[in-house]
Amino acid sequence: MKNCIFYEICYTKPHQRFVDIEISYTPKNESKSSIFQIAAWRPGRYELQQYAKNIQKVSATDSNGKPLVVTKTDRNSWQVQHEQGIAIKVTYRYFAMQMDAGGCWLDHQQVYLNFISCLLYLKDGKDLPCELKLNLPTDYIIACGLQNVGGVINANSFYQLADSPMMASATIEQASYFVHNVPFHCWFMGKNELNKEQLVSDFEKFTKAQLEIFGSFPFKEYHFLIQCLPYPHYHGVEHTNSTVIVLGPAESLHEKSMYEELLGISSHELFHAWNACTIKPKELLPYNFSTEQYFESGFVLEGFTTYYGDLLLAKSGIFDEQRYLQALNDTLKKHFHNFANENLSLAASSLDLWIDGYSTGIPDRKVSIYGKGCVVACLIDMAIRQKTNHHKSLDDVMVLLWNEFGKKSIGYTVDEVFNTINLVASVNISVLLTESIYGTTNLKEILENLVVDFGLALVCKTPEETSQSRYGMKLSNHSNGFLVEQIAPGSPADQCLSRGDVVMNVQGWNKELFENHLKTTAFADITVWRDHRQHLLFLQPDGAIYFQWHELEINTKASDKQIMARAKWLGKYPNSN
Repeated sequence: MKNCIFYEICYTKPHQRFVDIEISYTPKNESKSSIFQIAAWRPGRYELQQYAKNIQKVSATDSNGKPLVVTKTDRNSWQVQHEQGIAIKVTYRYFAMQMDAGGCWLDHQQVYLNFISCLLYLKDGKDLPCELKLNLPTDYIIACGLQNVGGVINANSFYQLADSPMMASATIEQASYFVHNVPFHCWFMGKNELNKEQLVSDFEKFTKAQLEIFGSFPFKEYHFLIQCLPYPHYHGVEHTNSTVIVLGPAESLHEKSMYEELLGISSHELFHAWNACTIKPKELLPYNFSTEQYFESGFVLEGFTTYYGDLLLAKSGIFDEQRYLQALNDTLKKHFHNFANENLSLAASSLDLWIDGYSTGIPDRKVSIYGKGCVVACLIDMAIRQKTNHHKSLDDVMVLLWNEFGKKSIGYTVDEVFNTINLVASVNISVLLTESIYGTTNLKEILENLVVDFGLALVCKTPEETSQSRYGMKLSNHSNGFLVEQIAPGSPADQCLSRGDVVMNVQGWNKELFENHLKTTAFADITVWRDHRQHLLFLQPDGAIYFQWHELEINTKASDKQIMARAKWLGKYPNSN
């Protein structure tokens, strides 16, 4: 293949976790050096990564086996000196021991690689075709969004290869289904007790619901790569025509709550096939893997997708009305318990993904583009339905974004998203959009006013735990007592406690006994471990209630019109949009 980058991957001692990678390339005649890089970030997670730390011993030779000079030029780049037009070979080892939806893993049972995480790419050659050969045991089955012939995978560019993870094993299970003549493949790695027949039926339902919105699918086929782990885990990442989903414990995946988690994350990731993999912010076209690419529209990428992930389980009949509202209320609870609503807007939090978007970070600094983004998507959907008497909805916005931007490979701006929403709503709702996306508000009043028309009420809830409601501290179990995970601003706990303090279990109390103790005393005298020392602290309640939140409940006195509006919203009415 002319002007191609050739990769070859093998390994000899899987227990050591090292994958051996070889790159072959013939430079241009005028070139005397080539720069190879490892990505600084990956699609689907907009924060800087440190993949270079997994690379051991980069070396290079020419076609005659002559060693070439390799110089590290920055944290992610290696420069290879060579003669003009002479083929070169670059070799290195990659440590594959990160089991999540964006990492790489090697053991005696499988090879799992996200190529964006482990492959060096030619700095000026990301558009060149790539051929990758996998040297695997003969009984290994390869699951990947790209076709392979005899263990050889071809991609039209590094962009395509980088966005096509693979897993290979002799024990992979497969289940498939078709929707609109498009094949969808589910690949399962790891022992599990899932009912594959039921799973295929449910996957087919939410897939149909998504295709009914957009009318067409962006790809010829789609692959769910599902890692079933023996321990608790929850992670998913979208890719061009595939997704990696990592869940555990696998022994519980067939149980109702865990199975619904699997359905929810799978529906979410499939929606990304349109929204993120094809409908993209202008700032992400094309991907620049060497540096940050800032954008304010995380509320579209992840917020809208989070909203649709569960909503489409309702519209497809997998979730009933109560189960969907429970899922939405779980999101609302997390949203209202995020005190950063007063400190950083949704748009600014999208920009700050590149700082600490996927970690807890300092207290009350940022909001979630997933959680608050989902709430904003719900508000927009309800507002459009209200303004158009249910003739239009957020579905129509997504279809326009798909037709005008996704299909044409044109990136959108936030202004263009606003314009599209206003066009569908037939009126200008930019005030709502601006306050929701650029404002620092928890959206309570907007929600309260909108949900009434859908036969719902926004109801205030108070925590059962006295530690939360009376003292303003969220606690979790710790080997030495209770860990202080979150503190409500202005609360009694805020006067003397720090996040990360450990309330010491000096009397052997369990959580229930501790809560009863707080409930029956006028004040709390507690011993905490902080900065390698014990501290005796006194917390005096001030009469206020903390960690309250709001959730949706069905209004039993709703009118027929309001009930019908809710039915249309949830797709429970034949003529609903």
